[in-house]
Amino acid sequence: MKIYRQGDVLITDAFIPTNARPVEVKDRVILAEGEVTGHAHAIVADDCEMYEAGGSYYIHVNKDTQILHEEHAPINLPAGNYAVIRQREYRPEENIRVAD
Repeated sequence: MKIYRQGDVLITDAFIPTNARPVEVKDRVILAEGEVTGHAHAIVADDCEMYEAGGSYYIHVNKDTQILHEEHAPINLPAGNYAVIRQREYRPEENIRVAD
């Protein structure tokens, strides 16, 4: 299994479920937006499609590409199918998403 991580986003090899619905995108596929800075983990839309199934997100990468973010180094991502996981932070009083 291949794992890619950039900030609060974790990407792993995955099968896209047959019931997954396409997510409409514009010029880039946003994997996660920063709550604090407004920056985004994103892939150029021509390189990738995003799907949603049961509250989980998946991407199909058509060709080798990069995950880009204003505050992180680019991550090279080979063509393939992936699950997009927002990492969570444990606090005794609550379980929250990691803020990037």
